[in-house]
Amino acid sequence: MDPACVPLLDAIRSLAFVGDLSMGQPIDHSPRAAWMAVQLARAAGGDEAACAQAAAVSLLRWSGCTANAPDFAQLFGDDVGGRKALLAARSAGSGFRAASRGKPSAFRSLSRIHCEVSAMIAAQLGLDETTRFALGHLFESYDGSGAPDGLAGDAVPASVYFATIAGDLDIFGRLYGVEQARALIGQRAGALYPRALAAPAIAHAADWLAALDADPGLSGRCSLGAAFAGRETPLELLAHVIDLKLPWMTGHSLWVAQLARDAAQTLGLDAASQQRLYRAGLIHGMGRASVPNAVWDTPGPLPQWAWERVRLAPYWTGRAARQIGSLAGEAQLASCAYERLDGSGYFREADAGSSTPQARILAAAAAWAALRSARPWREAFSEEQAAAILQADVAAGRLDAQAVRALLRPHAAATRRAPTPSAPLLSERERDVLRWISLGASNKVVAQKLAISPSTVRTHVENAFRKLESSTRAAATLKATQLGLL
Repeated sequence: MDPACVPLLDAIRSLAFVGDLSMGQPIDHSPRAAWMAVQLARAAGGDEAACAQAAAVSLLRWSGCTANAPDFAQLFGDDVGGRKALLAARSAGSGFRAASRGKPSAFRSLSRIHCEVSAMIAAQLGLDETTRFALGHLFESYDGSGAPDGLAGDAVPASVYFATIAGDLDIFGRLYGVEQARALIGQRAGALYPRALAAPAIAHAADWLAALDADPGLSGRCSLGAAFAGRETPLELLAHVIDLKLPWMTGHSLWVAQLARDAAQTLGLDAASQQRLYRAGLIHGMGRASVPNAVWDTPGPLPQWAWERVRLAPYWTGRAARQIGSLAGEAQLASCAYERLDGSGYFREADAGSSTPQARILAAAAAWAALRSARPWREAFSEEQAAAILQADVAAGRLDAQAVRALLRPHAAATRRAPTPSAPLLSERERDVLRWISLGASNKVVAQKLAISPSTVRTHVENAFRKLESSTRAAATLKATQLGLL
């Protein structure tokens, strides 16, 4: 197995975990919905391929959430809490659609970003074209009032209906009880999804929810493993999806992973430890999805309530270990990225006595990468400034001296490294423009940075998007990072 490859189901479960955090949902929401979507597909006469598609669409239904989080936060405020409230809405149609009645263009724009990225994720996971099409039309409705393309009736893939009904049943069942869940699904039938497909969910709601409650680990009767057995996928995709939540963190997780692996090699750790650190670095930001973008973008000191949300981000990364099988050990290590040897870190406030060599390396790598990157409230520190800050942390007993020394060896940590693309898909200037766009800069800001006109920037953006077969910043960023173009 490639050191950065994991079983396909574990990657999909990880993406579902991040999606559930982004939507303000319990971390088992998508797996539970996926199992019920499979039951719906079987009730509708679907074969094993149809059941596997229903499971994949349900698990990846919220995988595009990180992509439109900046836009959602700008329009609606709290991207996590806002989505949670929309999913809980007792409306006859989509809560998202209802909340956007005064902003129809926002509904279409946010849906397009989400769906384009979800479909691209499916393509990069190697899923079939039918599944990719379904994930590209997640917000379509039976009555044609959905997005991004206004499909209606049988033009909407059945797996979208299965995922939507199953998701509604899980959310409404938890919040309002089985009888209210059945009533709310009945209200939405005929508008959001077909009555014929909603009927089995209404009939079997109590049995299905009871089965899930009896198998909380989804390892027995409710297992989803058979649909994706024997397939692998690169883990870097998950890192890039995690980083989409905050444009200014584009490429951050991959860089932390590279720094940690290289430092481990310098310190003489064995190949297995190097691999474990690399994979932990890739996923160390999973819990970041639980915190609203407005908190991450706050300049200056955070208020206490916001700081408590940030402190819990690595806690949620650690919680992912229960969801993602072969990555359990890496998730636990990843949750140590913000601990400090003097006990001043978070979330455990662990001290030197409980820290492992691998955790010390990861913490130093994450600190270096953060210092050397620009943030909305400050420019990136120079190499000399960042090194001085790390050395001060060593002197204060916060970071490990050997780990920092390995990071700061000549030229070790100066620059990010991206895979070399196999062909020059984009021109150098297009890559320059896309690099700034991927970090959230406007066309006007890019023009100032590169000393070119805004119209020239617009032309380069259009060319880059066309070559990357993308229509949104998030999708172009995801594809470009996967191709090693950023």
